[in-house]
Amino acid sequence: MPARDLELLIDAAHEAGRIAIKFTGTDAKRWDKPGDAGPVTEADLAVNVMLGDVLREARPEYGWLSEETEDDASRLDKERVFIIDPIDGTRSFIEGSNTWAHAIAVADQGIVTAAVVYLPLRDKLYAAAAGRGATLNGQPISVSNRNDLIGASVLAAKPTLKPEHWPGGVPDFNRSHRPSLAYRQSLVAEGRFDAMLTLRPTWEWDIAASDLILREAGAVTTDQLGQGLIFNNPTPRVNGVVTANPSLHASLIKALTRS
Repeated sequence: MPARDLELLIDAAHEAGRIAIKFTGTDAKRWDKPGDAGPVTEADLAVNVMLGDVLREARPEYGWLSEETEDDASRLDKERVFIIDPIDGTRSFIEGSNTWAHAIAVADQGIVTAAVVYLPLRDKLYAAAAGRGATLNGQPISVSNRNDLIGASVLAAKPTLKPEHWPGGVPDFNRSHRPSLAYRQSLVAEGRFDAMLTLRPTWEWDIAASDLILREAGAVTTDQLGQGLIFNNPTPRVNGVVTANPSLHASLIKALTRS
């Protein structure tokens, strides 16, 4: 089933890209969500409608969780659920940048089993099915093998470096950033960066797809306390994300842990 689901997700991601690039990000109609939840554009909504129609028709027995759909608690009773971010990096899209992505996943009893992260303007499609490895544009990818946290290349937002998060002091790694959280994680899966972390409560739709891509590329993915990630929660958030190869991941969790 994961392989069949992956075929479905890849086709849907390509169609999402065709829809999104018809809009000019700087000119697309946009709104601010209530509660300071960030912006949404007509492109986000158009992609969300298409994905809902295509994926739910193909798998009517699956639940549905999307950033741009009002949450329905019936998903909690489903064995499998789609977890969708129609456009991850909406602010980047609005600015006319090319670092936004479509993130599409299937979770089976809380564990992601098929996933795609697609950046149409960069022609990058990351994909994975459980037990079949991770790919970028059809070619196998794997995480870096760096063991030393000092000097490691880490994707993280500036607030992550606040001393309050690091009991023994902020490690001397090299911080970089990308607007899309799904893309940040996928870059680690690709081996272009050594690790990624965010220490804020994180929406499932931002990380579900890249969680599997990372794990199939050889990474460990956990929350900031080192606990494994489980999806389709009643409140669809997790306690941050830390990901890297097993050795580097262990070093990050140790540096974040208070005695």
